[in-house]
Amino acid sequence: MNLALERVCQTVIGGEAHSVRKRVARRIIKCARSGKTTVEELTNAGERAVMRFTRSQRTSLSGDAGRLAS
Repeated sequence: MNLALERVCQTVIGGEAHSVRKRVARRIIKCARSGKTTVEELTNAGERAVMRFTRSQRTSLSGDAGRLAS
């Protein structure tokens, strides 16, 4: 699990941030508890967490931009 966490966080800008690592780690743990325990499966789960996090950040920022423009 540590290897998957490090692999994912090394590829992400800001991957050293506690909030990012925490989100990725939670997704990796959830994946492992479901029985998917290979490094590839855990890494994929972590990458999906990053994509969700990034998508939610973009949505939040675009909402802020709309409010600022009004």
